[in-house]
Amino acid sequence: PTSAQVSAVPQPGRFCYTLDNDVLTTEQRQFYEDNGYLLIKKLISDKDIERFRKEFLRICKKEVNPPGAMIMKDESLRSQYGQSEKVVNKVQDFQEDKELFRYCTLPEVLKYVECFTGPNIMAMHTMLINKLPDSDKQTFLHPMHQDLHYFPFRPADRIVCSWTAMERADQDNGCLVVQPGTHKEPLKRHGYPKQEGKANKLFHGLLDEDETSPRVHLVMEKGDTVFFHPLLIHGSGVNKTSGFRKSISCHFASSQCYYIDVKNTDQEHLEKEIVEIVRKKYNATSVELRDIWNFRARLVQGERINL
Repeated sequence: PTSAQVSAVPQPGRFCYTLDNDVLTTEQRQFYEDNGYLLIKKLISDKDIERFRKEFLRICKKEVNPPGAMIMKDESLRSQYGQSEKVVNKVQDFQEDKELFRYCTLPEVLKYVECFTGPNIMAMHTMLINKLPDSDKQTFLHPMHQDLHYFPFRPADRIVCSWTAMERADQDNGCLVVQPGTHKEPLKRHGYPKQEGKANKLFHGLLDEDETSPRVHLVMEKGDTVFFHPLLIHGSGVNKTSGFRKSISCHFASSQCYYIDVKNTDQEHLEKEIVEIVRKKYNATSVELRDIWNFRARLVQGERINL
């Protein structure tokens, strides 16, 4: 399979992107089928979010150092603020942090994830994003993109992202922006945007973006969670406030998904970039994209089959 072949075999009956279950209403299933995302209000408790926030602050202060985690910072702010949440804008791959990884195992999250992946669930990619106030030196805007661009596994329809707002997210502090219905489109070409200023590492965007496509800003309150398809075109704006906009997320996949070879596809240049980063960080001489994803992947429900 190549990056152009991303659809699962259609499910019998009315729905392609959701599985038969007693969790989603017919209206919710139809909304996801039509739009590629579904917002569930107040899914995660304030107590859990506070625990995730405290662990993030401990990571910022280097009180804990989760193995394998990538801590992304705005280096231009370090001299001013030192090690603090005013510098760290993302903790990626927190699968070895017991406290943060609790998010990926919460029953209330997995209950919905199973509607898209089926009962055998792998947590594949984890992130806690702390969108910093925008600065002239570097922006934290993430251009419109499709998450499947980063993933060397298929089928796309058995992958879903769970994204939870850790505080109110709106247009002022850079909430998610989605283009409804674009999950039905193929995987498009991505790269670094042609814009002035410094591009954030691996913040790829669509190279040929349709500026006329309708967009929806997902205004979310603390604990609200959106589930969305990996082909849905989405991004986030800049944080125009003086505070932070935190979110925690995980991409889940059915363990029946399989890896593909991205050689000679539009994802090949991404593989080279990621492998180069990993080789430098871990002084590894021989590593492939599949190895990196095997390291990240964790079984969270059911049995491990392929991934």
